[in-house]
Amino acid sequence: MHGTTVIGLVRDGRAAIAGDGQLTSGNVIVKTGARKIRVLGGDKVLAGFAGGGSDALTLFERFETALEAHRGNLTRAAIEVARQWRSDRMLRRLEAQLIVFDTQQAMSLSGTGDLYEPDDGILATGSGAGYALAAARVLLRHTDLPVERIAEEAIRAASEICIYTGGTVVVEFLPRVE
Repeated sequence: MHGTTVIGLVRDGRAAIAGDGQLTSGNVIVKTGARKIRVLGGDKVLAGFAGGGSDALTLFERFETALEAHRGNLTRAAIEVARQWRSDRMLRRLEAQLIVFDTQQAMSLSGTGDLYEPDDGILATGSGAGYALAAARVLLRHTDLPVERIAEEAIRAASEICIYTGGTVVVEFLPRVE
């Protein structure tokens, strides 16, 4: 099952991530309320995935373990997971992409060994990633909307174009307000 769009961004010490809730099998929608984003590392890191659900859960666990081992250092945790993912025979078979954020940076990890930090603090993954990314870039450049609204509106824009992106949007942001 696939059919995911997740986008996140960082601006002015705030981070947000949004994901649609749609899962598809081929061209059939099988679920509209899936949760593709997580808050990790003691509410200091946001993570989202595209790809197989069970594969992504494995990656969330690996990333959270690496984050704890590196005392919340996002870069070091991402490098560790990317290294494990690339070198471990079992992990190499996982079909997913992981994007992670704290209030200062964003990183993308994939099983092909790709690990990068975007120039503009915006990352998107999944079926409607290109649409969501374009919308977020325009909103980030030309509005003062908070990052959580930009992420939400970017997913909504993608859902109006991409048949594999659903309109049910879940948003998380940092810093979290108690």
